[in-house]
Amino acid sequence: MRRHASIFRILKTLPPATRSFFNLDSPVLESSHMQDIKHWVAFNRIPGVGRARYAALEAYFGTLESAWHAGSAELRRAGLDRRTISSIQARRPAIDPDAVMSDLLARQITPLTWHDSRYPERLKQIYDRPPVIYVRGEIKEQDDWSIAVVGTRKPTTYGEEMARLMSTELVRNGITVVSGLARGIDSAAHRAALDAGGRTIGVQACGLDMVYPPEHKRLADEIADSGALVCDYPLETRPRPDFFPRRNRIMSGLTLGTLVIEADEKSGALITAGYALEQNREVFALPGKVTSSKSRGPNRLIQEGAKLVTRIEDVLEELNLMIVPEQLVMQELIEVSTPEADLLRFLSREPVHVDEVTRQCDLPVSTVSSTLAMMELKGIVRQVGAMTYVKIRETRPSYPLPV
Repeated sequence: MRRHASIFRILKTLPPATRSFFNLDSPVLESSHMQDIKHWVAFNRIPGVGRARYAALEAYFGTLESAWHAGSAELRRAGLDRRTISSIQARRPAIDPDAVMSDLLARQITPLTWHDSRYPERLKQIYDRPPVIYVRGEIKEQDDWSIAVVGTRKPTTYGEEMARLMSTELVRNGITVVSGLARGIDSAAHRAALDAGGRTIGVQACGLDMVYPPEHKRLADEIADSGALVCDYPLETRPRPDFFPRRNRIMSGLTLGTLVIEADEKSGALITAGYALEQNREVFALPGKVTSSKSRGPNRLIQEGAKLVTRIEDVLEELNLMIVPEQLVMQELIEVSTPEADLLRFLSREPVHVDEVTRQCDLPVSTVSSTLAMMELKGIVRQVGAMTYVKIRETRPSYPLPV
């Protein structure tokens, strides 16, 4: 009970932005929610308890709190194997869920389970979605429109320059840049996004109480201040070689597509591209010299069907994300009307005919047609065929327009 009270004392000291993100200013902070999430993060500290076992525990016990207190016989009936049960029994006595939660909150790190509405929607869609992710900073709705920019840790001057150029142009078009905080292409992409005043998300292969590589601590702090750092590892988890490929599934899972700048044929960037393909996301590649080992990866991806990229419009057009400053100004001047908000619910990046939209939204066809015309003017939707529309984006970037 004392430990539970200490969590609430920490909650009261958090800054307004963190309190708002974690919904801590509600008149009643439901203790049941706190009880549940702290057991999610507690299980996350036990090796061998991943996506499938979280699902099995929740299906059998109803809550992770009940599962946390279960004996070996109950855990076996829930479908867990002998090795996992042994791991739980060995590790559980040393883990205090209240202490774990207090530590996270004191460090302004927010844990999100896959049931949380703030857990990124695209990440929920992948097969190997993390049961829990940790966020330092804030993931916003506009981050739904994001691209992973990845590549070698030892780029050429050309590769580093192109990573900066592509990332700058992405954020100028309202796209969040996602990368892995590594040396080389990753850090160049993050830095360019920050310098351009846009949003960027860094995905780590260790706990958020540390930064790898250590020389990127200042960069990580800047990312957390204006974007977010994300991982699925508990605090005190040090980076290991096998963690980086696992980390890459989150980078591709958060995004609409992955852009590979430079990489050799055994680069982790190609692992990210492979995850993107498995997750039914787009893969883009920057071509390079055939004699350069740094270009073998992207050149091979292009041979295998990746979209060849020579300018950022190649990415935006492929993803129906084209938008120009004039359209952003229109979104600034004209508030989204109720019919527009209604229609957005029935539009996606997949083409939809106006008759289907009219049928689903139950509005007069004249209203639907005129509203879609105005939304196209604002750059919210685009007509891609005879009376067939795709959604370009819903939200307007909150940073200054490019000049």
